[in-house]
Amino acid sequence: MAQVLEFKLPDLGEGLTEAEIVRWLVNVGDVVAIDQPVVEVETAKAMVEVPCPYGGVVTARFGEEGTELPVGAPLLTVAVGGAPGAASPTAPAEAGTVAGGGAAEAAASAESSEYSGNVLVGYGTAGPAARRRRVRRESPAAPVAVAPAVAPVKLPASAPAPAGSEGPVPVISPLVRKLARDKGLDLRAVRGSGPAGLILRADVESAVAAAETAASRPVPAVPATPAGAGAAVGERVPLRGVRGAVADKLSRSRTEIPDATCWVDADATELMAARAAMNAAGGPKISLLALLARICTHALARYPELNSTVDMAAREIVRLPSVHLGFAAQTERGLVVPVVRDAGTRTAESLTEEFARLTESARKGSLTPADLTGGTFTLNNYGVFGVDGSTPIINHPEAAMLGVGRIIPKPWVHDGELAVRQVVQLSLTFDHRVCDGGTAGGFLRYVADCVEHPAVLLRTL
Repeated sequence: MAQVLEFKLPDLGEGLTEAEIVRWLVNVGDVVAIDQPVVEVETAKAMVEVPCPYGGVVTARFGEEGTELPVGAPLLTVAVGGAPGAASPTAPAEAGTVAGGGAAEAAASAESSEYSGNVLVGYGTAGPAARRRRVRRESPAAPVAVAPAVAPVKLPASAPAPAGSEGPVPVISPLVRKLARDKGLDLRAVRGSGPAGLILRADVESAVAAAETAASRPVPAVPATPAGAGAAVGERVPLRGVRGAVADKLSRSRTEIPDATCWVDADATELMAARAAMNAAGGPKISLLALLARICTHALARYPELNSTVDMAAREIVRLPSVHLGFAAQTERGLVVPVVRDAGTRTAESLTEEFARLTESARKGSLTPADLTGGTFTLNNYGVFGVDGSTPIINHPEAAMLGVGRIIPKPWVHDGELAVRQVVQLSLTFDHRVCDGGTAGGFLRYVADCVEHPAVLLRTL
């Protein structure tokens, strides 16, 4: 006999608590194989395809495209261990029951045989629960079904978090989230009345009513607006997905990090000539970004203060042993910062390959959460947008970011004479808690010296 198993939205890692359904890859009635991708979701980190660990017939889907679901909410149900059509998604049976003479051991065996057991890094498919489902004997003809209800998610046993606190918002119902989003209500400002601070629909409705009452109070009269002026209503664009993650991180960076910026112009003529000579010698092509990354890692070896993070709780500066270099990449979904692991140990050729791989994945929207986290320093080549300078915002919790403008011909004094040279503006935004201007200026000056005289790097090889 078939058994209906419920597949819930798995833990996608990196503290992500919810995801938006972008596209269903299967329909009700489709036969799916073990670990076949069944839905494409967008998190605050990336667009990912979620594989189902069960093989069988899809009997139900939960959530339309565009719906935002919390981790632990049901995604779909799959009938396994029997012929297609042996289970009905609409039959009035209890979730997790087994038909007829199927004993508990048989149910467990069916689940085990139709379950992959794989744990996919970055996707978080998990094994079956350690505790077996409750088994109830029914008549042989009774079909099996799973009720289309959101499964409960375990909440911390601590007291309710104060409104506006950091961390996951204690909401498990997509309907409550949608109601708050439609009303323009920030759930972090709502104190939940449910168990362990769980925010209920009544809490959202009360907060909305309070806000509407406050808005309806009389206000002082203002001069009348001319006819037709301001009649149009502005468009509201939800801050979610990548845009929402960027907004949260940059707001936190501006709030917590006392940053400062210094900049310098550099003659990049010799660097461009060195790159042309390397590529003319044959072999894999070397990118300009890879050469700049090599310069960055060598500069960080001289000035390790800038490859660090600040632990304010312990009142300590944590200097990091390895350079995991993030780089800004603009995509159709917004700005993302993929991370090149152990950039300080890579050659220019290896860096070129990794930059190309991550950039292509970013454009396809296939970066995993692991590709987007763990950076210790960021290289931002905003020159690709045709601009010369910028004051970038530090990628929290890092301590610094190097910005590179466009490289263009400019008048420059070279060897005592005025000449046209390839000039670039470099900027360094740094956390003033980890160092003072002398260290930041020394780092930037060393980078500029390497750009102007690439042979300087030979001393470190």
